[in-house]
Order: sequence, then C-alpha cells, then structure tokens
Amino acid sequence: MKFDTVIAQRKHKIIYRDGDLCAKVFDESFPKSDVLNEALNQARVEETGLNIPKIEEVCKVDGKWAIISTFIEGKTLQQLMDENPDKMDEYLELFVNVQMQILNAKCPLLKRLKDKMQDKISQTDLDATTRYELHTRLASMKKHNKVCHGDFNPSNVVITPDGTPFILDWSHATQGNGAADAARTYLLFCLKGEEELAEKYLKLYCEKADVARQYVNAWMPIVAASQSVKGNPEEREFLLRWANVFDYQ
Repeated sequence: MKFDTVIAQRKHKIIYRDGDLCAKVFDESFPKSDVLNEALNQARVEETGLNIPKIEEVCKVDGKWAIISTFIEGKTLQQLMDENPDKMDEYLELFVNVQMQILNAKCPLLKRLKDKMQDKISQTDLDATTRYELHTRLASMKKHNKVCHGDFNPSNVVITPDGTPFILDWSHATQGNGAADAARTYLLFCLKGEEELAEKYLKLYCEKADVARQYVNAWMPIVAASQSVKGNPEEREFLLRWANVFDYQ
C-alpha cells in the first residue's frame, strides 16, 4: 500500500490510509512485543463477531513495525458529538449500547484484566500501604470474563454512513469485569474536563447494565492506579488522586 495520506498522528505512531486499507505505523522506539500483542488482541476480538476493523497484515515499513487493517469509512462519535451538541443524549445512548455489545462478548484467549491490573499497581509510585490496599481490593472483586476494551471513548467508535458502529483500537483489550471498563471510561471523560458528561454516562451505563453505582465506584481507585503508570504527568497526578480518594475500610 501507499503511505501518502496521513489520517491521524499519535505518540509513537502514524496512521495512514490507502483506499480500503489503513496502516498504523509505529516508531522504532515502540516495543515489537506490544505491536504483536495489539495485532493478536485485534485478531482474537475479530472472532467474537463484533464490528471491528479486520487485520490484513503485520509487516515492516522502512524498518518500522506496522499493522495493516481494513479502513472504516465514517465519523467518530466524538466528531458527531462535537458537531451536533444538541444530539448529545442520543449519541451517549448509542455509545453505551455499543459498550453493552462489547461486554456481552466472550474471548477466552485475551489476557485477564485482573492480572494486568495487578502488574500495573505494582509499578505505580504509590506507597506500599496504598498498593497493598489496592491489591487487596482488586483480589476481592468478582471474577468475570467479559470482553473489556480498555480505552472505550467516543473517539474509538466510528459510525459508518449507513449508521453501523465500528469499534477501533484493541491494544488494551482484556477479559474481566465490565464495571472496571466503565470506571475507565468515566475517568477518561473526567480527564478531558467533562465531569457532567461523565456523570450522565455512568448513570446510563448503570441503568443498562443493571449495576449499582457503588460497585463501579469501588473499581475507580484500582483503575486509576493501574492507568497512572503510562499516563502523562498531568494525567498521572489526576489519576493518583483518584487512587487515594476512597476509603478502603
């Protein structure tokens, strides 16, 4: 494929489009194991039947690892929300409905969410007492095997011209408790300064999933601590405050 048209640029990666194909090209500093793990996650989630881009190839482009997949034509939910603020409630409902579809799927070969979070909590800058409390709380949470996206936000949902939603970016996918994924999405809204939208999202999620708000709240410090490891300095400070904010008694 040709690498002339850049459609997005992120830290450590550039995304190109050529016709019906899309290439995510990683820079030389990006670990090969992470590239291959992302491709494997996506290939495994494909088998669930969820609407996601299909992996076509994993290769090297000018010495850089690349994942080639099908290009999904359309606008992201974030774009639609920005362009049509009067339809925010409609788009938020669609957003949560898509999340319900993800959480209803099963993918037994994905990494366990609890295992990933245990590792991340151990890597944080939190003091030993707080890490112990987080590990203890995580161990006490119910074990589920739902597909968890790990970075579910409106920018990762594309709506095609015929109205079909497709879910992008499966690099953080795991299997585990859906409330953890909801806590992550809530924190992502808060990180953007959209606290009101975060509250509306979580209220809607709890209604549709028939889950108590308190149960999602119990995941907040665990998810925040886990996510703080890779966050930028501003995000890390915010997330570590969340990791300490709850009473663990």
